[in-house]
Amino acid sequence: MIFTLVLISIGALLLLVIGINVIQQQKERAEAERRTELARQRAIIDETEEVLSHTGMFPCSSQIIIVLYKRVEDALGTAVTHAAGQAADYQRRQGDINAQVQTLMAAPKQAPSIESFRLPDNDKQILTLVQVLKKLKAILRAEHNKGKVEPAIFSEEEGRIDSLQLRINVDSMLSRARAACFMKQYGSSKQMVTKALSTLHAIKAQTPNDPFIAKKVDEAKAMLDEISGAQKLSSPVVKEEKEEEDIDVLFQPKKKW
Repeated sequence: MIFTLVLISIGALLLLVIGINVIQQQKERAEAERRTELARQRAIIDETEEVLSHTGMFPCSSQIIIVLYKRVEDALGTAVTHAAGQAADYQRRQGDINAQVQTLMAAPKQAPSIESFRLPDNDKQILTLVQVLKKLKAILRAEHNKGKVEPAIFSEEEGRIDSLQLRINVDSMLSRARAACFMKQYGSSKQMVTKALSTLHAIKAQTPNDPFIAKKVDEAKAMLDEISGAQKLSSPVVKEEKEEEDIDVLFQPKKKW
């Protein structure tokens, strides 16, 4: 009888230990998931705020600003439920963002013309701008796929981003072509201008009334003529030097064998 009670006690103890271990593992798993989700929301907040901090580099509509702020607001709301001791801080920030969103939504919608956009002179700024627009486009698509951006707004804003990316691409190619021409690298220069023209003609077929496209087509054609002219001017010099060498060879003293 005593032996049976001992066995039962040992079995109960083992079950208790196993139960405690299972509960502990569940707590650890839940804590790991909480930290992972919090880290994911913080990454969303950081990425979106980084894009927001660079919106002054290009003509940015109030609609896309609202999309970005709402994304931060949603991420903060999710972070509140996973932040434990930091929940109050995230909740306060969420309230501040919500107030900004309400202000923007109450104000008249603004969409600055992209015709005023000018490519930065600094290569580092151009690279930053390219990266920001790429992230902005990815964010816009992600929010649209979640059903948080209306199709009309998505189409309009994606078109603006595409147009800005086009301008940066074309301006960069023409700028590099101009630099190559200055260095008398006419082949490379002509190749870049031809590529820019091909891109412009493809876009012009879709948006024939875009004044930027028409202006850049004229600029690229003028540059191509300039490069071809410079290339022709440099070619006769080489030919003339070759002719002088031939004349020298013709009239040089004959060798006696």
